[in-house]
Amino acid sequence: MNYIIFDLESTCWKEKSGRIREIIEIGAVKIDSTQYIVSEFDAFIKSVINPRLSDFCQELTSIQQSDIDKADLFPQIIGDFQAWIDIEAPYVLCSWGFYDRTQLKADCSLHGVDAAWVNAHISLKHQFAEIKKAPKARRHEISLKT
Repeated sequence: MNYIIFDLESTCWKEKSGRIREIIEIGAVKIDSTQYIVSEFDAFIKSVINPRLSDFCQELTSIQQSDIDKADLFPQIIGDFQAWIDIEAPYVLCSWGFYDRTQLKADCSLHGVDAAWVNAHISLKHQFAEIKKAPKARRHEISLKT
């Protein structure tokens, strides 16, 4: 069993705008069942709906417009990511909360990519809350700093 601990960055704006967000970076590590880091994955993705990053997004993520301009599109990068994961072998996607899973599914839908492979997912934030026996009403307050 491999555990894919991943984090996404997506297009963003300072004001709540209702704009469609797109993944612009995937960072991940693959850990095997012995807790050994097998490999790492990091790739920028060229957004198509809003190809120009907002100043806010660049400041928040430290991703530069030039990184996005020379990146490949989502279908290519997600294919590379799936190959790196080896989705034919047992794996679990792990992220801090459910946002990353939701965004992956949204981008798969946007680009006509089957998203069934994303269902093998757990939220480390929620697992941590269960282990710490955090009250359900306060679980949304848990952060990586906790």
